[in-house]
Amino acid sequence: MGNRGPKPNKRKATQDGTAPDSAPSKKAAPVTPASVRAPAAPEPTILHSGPRQYTVSMALPGSIVENAQSAELRTYLVGQVARAAAVANVDEIVIYDDRCEREQSTDHPESAYVPGQPLTGLFESAARLDDANLFMARVLQYMEAPQYIRREVFPRHPDLQYAGLLNPLDSPNHVRQDEPSPYREAIVRPKNREDGPCYAYCGFAKLVRLDRHIAPDVRVTVKMNKPEDLDTKFPMGEVVSPRTPVEKDGIYWGYQVRLANSLSKVLSESPYEGGYDLTIGTSERGEPVSKIAEKTRTFKHVLVMFGGVAGIESAAEPDPEVTGEASKLFDYWINTCPDQGSRTIRTEEAILVSMAALRNTFLSLGVKS
Repeated sequence: MGNRGPKPNKRKATQDGTAPDSAPSKKAAPVTPASVRAPAAPEPTILHSGPRQYTVSMALPGSIVENAQSAELRTYLVGQVARAAAVANVDEIVIYDDRCEREQSTDHPESAYVPGQPLTGLFESAARLDDANLFMARVLQYMEAPQYIRREVFPRHPDLQYAGLLNPLDSPNHVRQDEPSPYREAIVRPKNREDGPCYAYCGFAKLVRLDRHIAPDVRVTVKMNKPEDLDTKFPMGEVVSPRTPVEKDGIYWGYQVRLANSLSKVLSESPYEGGYDLTIGTSERGEPVSKIAEKTRTFKHVLVMFGGVAGIESAAEPDPEVTGEASKLFDYWINTCPDQGSRTIRTEEAILVSMAALRNTFLSLGVKS
């Protein structure tokens, strides 16, 4: 046999996997808790897109929670709706009865809310105890309230049993304790004496002195005179409308909740002067959403309506005020998710898809001043 060349130099590896004649590797320093630096927490920021006068409302039936198999899942579903509304800068959520049972039934007390006005308080005597619409309204309002005033605004209630498990909205009106903010939500404290000043709890250790007298235990929006200076004994604050942060500084400040006895009452009981000047119905049988940008004029109050399991058409059938096709109730009848890959789109999914598809239209055509 001829010489096939030099044999390869086989090295016997040691137990640690290195060759005997190789240079020893430099061992890394052991990792200790003291040597690990935690990532810096992001600085809190106030999200805004500029002052705006226009409002965004969305309507949906409370019956969608009836498909959930447990109280936890029903609560979580409402939490998804609340998160979607906050992400989309929704100013008003209308919960309507898609069966018109509240209109036709007399087996429950008269409603405790004024038609067309936002709900306040705990809605006692507003409906039957098993009312899905009331359940959704209560959880939505609980979610919208900043954490530091929830215990005072919402005493214990069976509907809120699992609300503590929900993901927080983390919207700008949920101000952290030491975060400087030009506005804060507050609860008015009882006065020590009749002619004394009025104070409110705004989420930090010190009470804020208000510029006017307000009844105790009322929730108010407070504009801080000097939000960066909280070292004074009693910081000063001015009571303003909840719309002021949005209209003056473009800071999203949560949503109001309204109940409607039927689909038609969503439109006819609008809390805004002149009603909604742009109404949009969503349906898989609607036209592409791009048609809105081509036809729409400027608007001040827009309403986007979503249906339940059977859609808006099913909610229009038992409504005595609706005589024609459901699509004729709206300025636009759109499909925001054509060629969908699933046979069905759940209402909470449709909210995310639709509000994202309409966002640029709202920003470009909504009245800013």
